[in-house]
Amino acid sequence: MAKELKDLTKRADNYSQWYNELVIKADLAEQSAVRGCMVIKPYGYAIWEKMQHQLDSMFKETGVQNAYFPLLIPKSFLSKEADHVEGFAKECAVVTHYRLKNNPDGQGVVVDPEARLEEELIIRPTSETIIWNTYRNWINSYRDLPLLVNQWANVFRWEMRTRLFLRTAEFLWQEGHTAHATKEEAQEKAIEMLNVYGDFAEKYMAVPVVKGVKTANERFAGALETYTIEAMMQDGKALQSGTSHFLGQNFAKAFDVKFINNENKLDYVWATSWGVSTRLMGALIMTHSDDNGLVLPPKLAPIQVVIVPIYRSQEQLDTVNAKVAPIVENLKKQGISVKYDNADNKRPGFKFADYELKGVPVRLVLGARDIENGTIEVMRRDTRGKGTVSIEGIEDYVVDLLDKIQENIYTKALNHRLEMTSKVDTWEEFKDQIEKGGFILAHWDGTTETEEKIKEETKATIRCIPLDGEEEEGKCVYTGKPSKRRVIFARNY
Repeated sequence: MAKELKDLTKRADNYSQWYNELVIKADLAEQSAVRGCMVIKPYGYAIWEKMQHQLDSMFKETGVQNAYFPLLIPKSFLSKEADHVEGFAKECAVVTHYRLKNNPDGQGVVVDPEARLEEELIIRPTSETIIWNTYRNWINSYRDLPLLVNQWANVFRWEMRTRLFLRTAEFLWQEGHTAHATKEEAQEKAIEMLNVYGDFAEKYMAVPVVKGVKTANERFAGALETYTIEAMMQDGKALQSGTSHFLGQNFAKAFDVKFINNENKLDYVWATSWGVSTRLMGALIMTHSDDNGLVLPPKLAPIQVVIVPIYRSQEQLDTVNAKVAPIVENLKKQGISVKYDNADNKRPGFKFADYELKGVPVRLVLGARDIENGTIEVMRRDTRGKGTVSIEGIEDYVVDLLDKIQENIYTKALNHRLEMTSKVDTWEEFKDQIEKGGFILAHWDGTTETEEKIKEETKATIRCIPLDGEEEEGKCVYTGKPSKRRVIFARNY
């Protein structure tokens, strides 16, 4: 096991392999018996739970309530919104029968041919259709609006090439679905939720993001506008980390969701949907981690502080135990998750390597000699810096250190993104720069045809049109046609 902790592929040697190995070795997730699906292990799920808890709180602060809708969707529902069904048709898993029976030859079970469903059911790839069919019963007048609902759930989309957390057939997510009386209110909600995602990514995940709008070619199926937060991984590739969609009245018209407005006239409601998934786990890993394992932001680390005792006898251990007990208690009082690992079945060196691999932000080491000297050893995971400080007031020192680690890993990631972002004005520059990785700010003529040709020739896509981007006259990097602003190109996960 100790050897396994050390044998992590270096990022510089093979970034993709480094990621795959780290997810496994850090006990976050593993492949399952179902092709394309994953098992999220307790340590990985503990991180997801902290994400979920924080996001859920932020949603509720905007007036959103949680609900739950069925896993199975009648096939006919997906036929009602043309763009939506076209976007998801090739990814759907279909339930055709409702019963098994014993195999007549005695070998296991088979599908009962007489148990075919009258209408096939689709395992939800997303829930717009079942939710808007339900909203038709909930909305009658403007007094019922806005309707702000979120669902924490799993969804299923067939994937041929999977990678743990980043792209799996089944994944966990939340999907918000809101209904509004006016176009303006729905658009404001879509932007508000985009900002919630941006704040969460930066303040809790310590992942800097660019907020922008997707091109028509990259929009969510059935949306009028798709807003996105785009993050850059250490290898310079982009990762779409959250999206918020202005759906207009498309789903309201498809499912006949009307309301009597305050002028006593019948109208269709306006809609949004927005979601983030366990893909955020991939963003967290790839943004911060290093060749020694995970680097977790303190605000999302399941264990923020680990304390390891050093002792040669039971008497020394008893002394350390007594000294550590109030430190643990005081840290917990300040809301810090702390683990005191005095298990005698693993050597201290193994524990150090294991907690470093798992990204625990702060490690404290205390032995009998430290107690005599009134000191304690502190190691911070982000820089791997180690030093000795006074044991007096260690609790306040640790709380302050956790804040500094949170800020430092964000700053490091932001500086990396800035260093890996460049402006280019010629096609030759573009082709050269895209091979180096990172975000490219370049002019685009606004056509889907050009967007697709650039992707075909370079594998780069338009990640977004930045919301904070200023108008700037220029020429499309590919066609030379006029352009009024730069967009972000990158290769992506």
